[in-house]
Amino acid sequence: MNLLITGVTIADPNSKFNQQKCDVRIEQGKITAIDPNLGRLTGIHDESIFDGTNSVLSPGFFDLNCSIGDPGFETKEDIFTAAATAAAGGFTGLAVLPHAKPVIQSKGEVAYIINKAKGNLVDIMPVGAVSQDLEGKELAELYDMKLAGAVAFSDGTKSIVDDGFMSRALQYAKGMDGLLMVYPENKSIAGKSQINESMNSVLLGMKGLPGLAEEMHISRDIFLATYHDAPVHISNISTSGAVALIKKAKKDGVRISCDVAAHHLVFTESLLSDFDSNYKVKPPLRGKSDVKALLAGLKDGTIDAVSSQHRPHEIELKDVEFEIAAYGIIALQTVLPLLLKAGLDATQIAQKLSVSPRMLLGLPVPVMEVGAEANFTVYNPSMEWMYDAESNFSKSANSPLLNKKLTGKVTLIYNNKQLQSYG
Repeated sequence: MNLLITGVTIADPNSKFNQQKCDVRIEQGKITAIDPNLGRLTGIHDESIFDGTNSVLSPGFFDLNCSIGDPGFETKEDIFTAAATAAAGGFTGLAVLPHAKPVIQSKGEVAYIINKAKGNLVDIMPVGAVSQDLEGKELAELYDMKLAGAVAFSDGTKSIVDDGFMSRALQYAKGMDGLLMVYPENKSIAGKSQINESMNSVLLGMKGLPGLAEEMHISRDIFLATYHDAPVHISNISTSGAVALIKKAKKDGVRISCDVAAHHLVFTESLLSDFDSNYKVKPPLRGKSDVKALLAGLKDGTIDAVSSQHRPHEIELKDVEFEIAAYGIIALQTVLPLLLKAGLDATQIAQKLSVSPRMLLGLPVPVMEVGAEANFTVYNPSMEWMYDAESNFSKSANSPLLNKKLTGKVTLIYNNKQLQSYG
């Protein structure tokens, strides 16, 4: 499809057109012209026009931390509903975690994801398990999975408890140029906690999860990464202490990176006062000082990327008492509104949601320049929209933002020579 987008502001830190208002022409999947005043082509070009007034054009968003459940848990989300949900949220690429049945732990499961997702507007890329059955005892088939197309390795929301196993995993991954993405939680400290440990947990009468559990785990991984001179990625950090540890480690030359979930940049533990299980996430919502530190870490480069931490669940796992509810929220469609609410500007959003995630995984980074393959997201940062059952593309509905008016609307995405627009 040939397309002309008029009067759109480009947000791409790698483009010479960053922060400029331009017209952008796409022909047969490639960007053929970027200029403030492009005229419409006629005749054989059969060009559609999209009005980009008051809108931003960014390289297509990419998510580092998405759970689907396909295969085995398709009642939560399958590859096709995940792709539709991602597209509506502005994502042209997803790295999907291995929690499935069977676990994505061999080349067969990796090939299943790749083949089922083939031909989609949204690129869906499997993250293989680090350990067999996510048990943290024996290495999964990392090398075979990498050859089959796995973009990284993770045990998802399960932390790797055994220090010796983590050490061996880092060594093995380094030898094959693979990246481990690990969830930071010291299980012996965390115990059966429900929410952040603070005065709020005391008031609500629930066992608290101290930031110490996250920070001790990160400290261990910093030591191991330093010892092996191996890269490690920390997923979904949530505390000011974690930011400080990673900032120092980077300064010391440790090969460490990290991401933060969008909801941890806006939501705080104060939202738990009415025990709404849709706010039950892991790591838990923290205090205002943690949110402030996370935002500062994002802006100064300590935190490399923002992720959705999309965790779809059936209603029977969330519409129950807080203590027994599953952790997680659906998030792919709400990342952009949350980042805008957190105060990130368009270039920061492009860096943390489009550029850095792909760089961490060694994937090609889309650039807004003439001759490049078209892979982009257009959004209106001031447009309001209602997030409800009609506009929710996920199979699941476990979001505290459902039935609320949000600001920041994706209006168009383009990837793999396919276009999708949204009202």
